Amino acid sequence: MLLVSIVASALAVSAQEPVEFKRGDNHIEILIGGRPFTTYYFDPKIAKPYFQPLRSAQGTVVTRGFPIGNEVPAEHAKDRNLEPHQRPMYFGHGNIDGIDFWGEAAFPKWSDDTVFGRTVFRKLEVISGGDKTGRLSADFDLTGPRGRVIAEETQAYTFGGDKQTRFIDCEFTIKANHGADVTLGDTKEGTFAVRLAEELDSPPARMVNSTGAAGEKEVWGKRADWVEYDGTVGGEELGVAIFDSPKSFRHPTYWHARGYGLFAANPFAIREFNNDPNQDGSWTIPQGQSLVFRYRVLIHHGDYQQAMVAQAYRQYAAQEK
Repeated sequence: MLLVSIVASALAVSAQEPVEFKRGDNHIEILIGGRPFTTYYFDPKIAKPYFQPLRSAQGTVVTRGFPIGNEVPAEHAKDRNLEPHQRPMYFGHGNIDGIDFWGEAAFPKWSDDTVFGRTVFRKLEVISGGDKTGRLSADFDLTGPRGRVIAEETQAYTFGGDKQTRFIDCEFTIKANHGADVTLGDTKEGTFAVRLAEELDSPPARMVNSTGAAGEKEVWGKRADWVEYDGTVGGEELGVAIFDSPKSFRHPTYWHARGYGLFAANPFAIREFNNDPNQDGSWTIPQGQSLVFRYRVLIHHGDYQQAMVAQAYRQYAAQEK
């Protein structure tokens, strides 16, 4: 009984802190407990919406600091894993009807493609702070290189946190509502991603997934309920996990997770991840229908065992079912 009581206490959610939004031109600042957490950018000059940076409850920045708009600071230009289209947190797929929504035309040499799309902001549906959580929802057009809209996308987020954690619940809906079916192709270049701070590269930091596998060789291209990177950033021992919802497409998802800090859930690259030309992970959304992806990003103090990430996932999964 004592052990049960200790575990229950450890899993108990401490007091949630209030969430506040500050709207600016082409961006929204998100504050939790009165302190900056992240900013959501949807500038028409940028190929896709993104968050930059993400912070822990103590204020430590856990994501990469560039690009800034469409520029890479000179001190980072020789980074061997530069890939500037990998923004701090974003959603995009490398093959939607043959168009690349993962790479960006502003950084063409970092992609094999020459046909780039844009995720173009249309309107805010919801922006609502609260004492425990805040909600944000926005609509976008998936637009080809000649301006033709091939589909619509809704990005919806719920933000929350306490003295030890920050979380973002993410829902992405792609709607085939422009007169034709929409196909998402089998490519590793996708789909929901976080580009972490250099200190969370593995090594020296640690990558682990829900099956107990560790390191890029064992995590990349494998299916799992969640993946975590943990290490020390700015003197704080912390971790960043992404949870795949039981409601999300092709749960448990495959992971395009690299030791250099690219951290992505990708349910489509079955052929590439398995190195099997006889498999095909592409999926066609029939005209008039939608495809939904759901994830939680959890930023916590301590490593994944101290933060009881496995238990936190079970709680999240139970509320998703």
